[in-house]
Amino acid sequence: MNNNLSLIVAASELIRYNPDMLKGMSATLVEQPPKISEHLAKFSGELDQLLGITRP
Repeated sequence: MNNNLSLIVAASELIRYNPDMLKGMSATLVEQPPKISEHLAKFSGELDQLLGITRP
């Protein structure tokens, strides 16, 4: 997850200093939120299993 957040920050910085890079970096920005959600869901599931938490 940290890697995905780092990519968002890096892409944002590159776009801020070089607006011409927006087109190339937009794909990187758009790809990250679903990846973060996937990693968070996986972590949450593993933590629930470890702690014996069941969900309806």
